[in-house]
Amino acid sequence: RLLRYPLNIMSNQSNGNIIQLEDGWNNVIKKGAIDVLERTLDDGFDTSFEPREYIRIYTTCYDMCTQRSPYNWSRDLYTRHGETIEAYLRNTVLPALQDKTGQGGTILLNELKHRWSNHQIMNKWLKKFFTYLDRYYVKHHSLPTLEQAGLQHFKTEIYQNSKENTTSAIISLIDEEREGEIIDKTLVKSIVELYESMGMGSLESYSTDLETPLLDATRAYYGRKREDWIAKDSTPDYLIKAEKALGDEKTRVVEYLNPSTEMKIRKVVEDEILQKVQMNLLEKEGSGCSVLLANDKTEDLQRMFKLFSRLDSGLQPMANIVEKFITSQGNSCIDKRQARLDSGEKDKNDDPEFVKSLIDLHEKYLGVIRETFASHHLFQKALKNSFEEIVNNDVGQYSNAELMSTFCDRILKSGGEKLSETEVEQSLDRIVQLFSFLTDKDLFAEIYRNQLAKRLLNQRSASDDAEKAMIAKLKVQCGTQFTSKMEGMLNDLAVGSEQKSEFDQRMEQQEDTKLSFGVQVLTIGNWPSYKAPEVALPPQMSKCMEVFKEWHDNKHQKRRLTWVHSLGNASVRATYGKKSYDLQVTTLQAVVLNAFNDGQTYGFTELKEKLNFDDITLKPLMHSLSCGKHKVISKSPASNKITSNDSFSPNAKFTCNMRKIRIPVASVESSHNKSRVEEDRSVAIEAAIVRIMKARKTLSHQQLVAEVLSQLAFFKPQPRVIKKRIEALIDREYLERSSENSQQYNYLA
Repeated sequence: RLLRYPLNIMSNQSNGNIIQLEDGWNNVIKKGAIDVLERTLDDGFDTSFEPREYIRIYTTCYDMCTQRSPYNWSRDLYTRHGETIEAYLRNTVLPALQDKTGQGGTILLNELKHRWSNHQIMNKWLKKFFTYLDRYYVKHHSLPTLEQAGLQHFKTEIYQNSKENTTSAIISLIDEEREGEIIDKTLVKSIVELYESMGMGSLESYSTDLETPLLDATRAYYGRKREDWIAKDSTPDYLIKAEKALGDEKTRVVEYLNPSTEMKIRKVVEDEILQKVQMNLLEKEGSGCSVLLANDKTEDLQRMFKLFSRLDSGLQPMANIVEKFITSQGNSCIDKRQARLDSGEKDKNDDPEFVKSLIDLHEKYLGVIRETFASHHLFQKALKNSFEEIVNNDVGQYSNAELMSTFCDRILKSGGEKLSETEVEQSLDRIVQLFSFLTDKDLFAEIYRNQLAKRLLNQRSASDDAEKAMIAKLKVQCGTQFTSKMEGMLNDLAVGSEQKSEFDQRMEQQEDTKLSFGVQVLTIGNWPSYKAPEVALPPQMSKCMEVFKEWHDNKHQKRRLTWVHSLGNASVRATYGKKSYDLQVTTLQAVVLNAFNDGQTYGFTELKEKLNFDDITLKPLMHSLSCGKHKVISKSPASNKITSNDSFSPNAKFTCNMRKIRIPVASVESSHNKSRVEEDRSVAIEAAIVRIMKARKTLSHQQLVAEVLSQLAFFKPQPRVIKKRIEALIDREYLERSSENSQQYNYLA
């Protein structure tokens, strides 16, 4: 232990005495300091000097370094300092280490630790004694400091001669720990610090002499483990061991290795136990990624995701398997629908079982992507790709776009699905998520708009708020252009309710009608197109229409009314025997019923001429009144099919327990106008082509097709359709083919 004292050093030079080299070295420095140091270190005692003795030795060194030439012994003392350390290391320390070599790694390392500690003590004391030498001579001659020189001597004499054995001993101890044995971590840490010190301020010695052999040994160790584990363990069991190994290596670095080793050793372990067998683990029969997904093994999948995320591009193969698996699950849903149709089930545009199966599938794997795979972009893309393939794989007569729209119709119309407000909101959210994968979004919009119109006009909408919420969700997904007409339909009804109350006041002043009459005015651009047949209406209906037309023309002089009787509805009071019923029917059904008010019998052809109907319109009406659940009209001959030879009369025997009866009529119109959809698509394609060519002026055919496809958001046409629209624009002189290259187009301003 070095004690600090305030010293008043009396130099021999002040007395005129010259200290000779051999005299000062042998009688004071060697005898009083070096021999004492070596003896106490070898005996294992604490090394300390009395203050008086320390002052004597220090003063001698000081005087020998400050005497005038030729008696200034600074260079000689610096040389003998190094020779002293070299001799001690070579004659005492090295033989002791060589003696311990072969007796076991721990014995050798303990001896090295002891000798390294002794050397540090010796180096410290010699530095104290030769402080003046270190401070002036070394500095002025740009020599290594005494401490640096001492380290260099240890490196040359001891480290270079023992590093191979000590490195092997350290690696052996680490391998023992990897096998579960307990080792002296403090011992290993102290030897690692020795390696670090031998770099003289850098980690070169540590990196070259210990780290590199350790990494090689680690690679070999885990290479053996990999072959053993992959042969006998399932994928989850293998990954548990891999996770533990990586954690253990990280702890090992923290406990006794240099922090710079962590990344390198981690890379080696990841490469050996993960990278080289990744596909084997992912595709392992009975326990691979697909099997874990099928059995909902969340914890195992999370571990797999966590481990493979360590590798460069390690998640892509896993994401590919997830995409393939989800697609196969979706195809199973499609196959079940196909099997039901093949077994004879009637193909309808309403298949809630199928749509729910797709919604449930998406909800399930959306949760898996979020919770198990941390919403990683590769797995989100896998989910998107798989559902784009599933949702656009149509089976049967009706497209998935129509099935999904009809599913929305079931939720939103009264008498459909019995759901709470929260359940309706959740169902709409999920169907919109499914809708986002549709390629033919414009087809869905056309079908949905037709079904929305029927709900609104027939007062079958369960909730205005739910209708607005659904349109808002579609607007967020596709933009204002997609939902503008739907919003216009709701707006028409809101404005119509204000006009209705105003017209009702006008009807109260009308004394020559007993009808309760109301009109819904629709903006023709917002609503689907409907047939408007000329019908021979009863006089009272015609009178009411004339009153409304007069009132409307006065209020809106520049608007033209077109009556669409097929969309109207009526409540007809019918009396059979002594009992009266309120029949809830369409306007056209009411017109037919009114024709039988006189109790006469009419043939089909006679009734058609009387009411000015065509066959296509009249047959469904007569079928609903004479062949449905409530047969308010009798048909002769009795059958479930309407022919031109049938005759009809009021059914005097009709009875029903309910007073209010709804008589539905089958719609003869399709769910959407296919030609209108194709026409709208043609316009959208041509508009995109013109926009692109106006900006680019000249483009090749392939580039133009690619850019058109990238701009079209609501559908994806076939390239041949785009080519057809390009030809049409060339004919109309918007574009021209390049005279030099037929596959290139020029824009004509």
